[in-house]
Amino acid sequence: MTQATQTQPKGIQLSETALKHVLMLREQQGKDLCLRVGVRQGGCSGMSYMMDFEEPNKIRDDDEVFDYDGFKIVCDPKSLLYLYGLMLDYSNAMIGGGFQFTNPNANQTCGCGKSFGV
Repeated sequence: MTQATQTQPKGIQLSETALKHVLMLREQQGKDLCLRVGVRQGGCSGMSYMMDFEEPNKIRDDDEVFDYDGFKIVCDPKSLLYLYGLMLDYSNAMIGGGFQFTNPNANQTCGCGKSFGV
């Protein structure tokens, strides 16, 4: 797993594989979108990850924005408390594939890897 080119560590890190997959998904949308990453209550471990594309004009003043060669990842400050240091990767594996979250703040994670507890 390699990280996208960056000059300094970012609060939310993206592997090259994840970046390529996100850019491909964004291209299918046909728009210049950013990726909002956050957390919400729920899931079998207490909190679950959420990711969705959104228009850049929906970025709020208090959002943290991470730039990867022109592609923006956006996170609200409350979610960033739980996600700071997150590594987002992507796997094409038939079993257990998809986006994978490695969160240094998680004390417990669900078997599916989509929810966590702190």
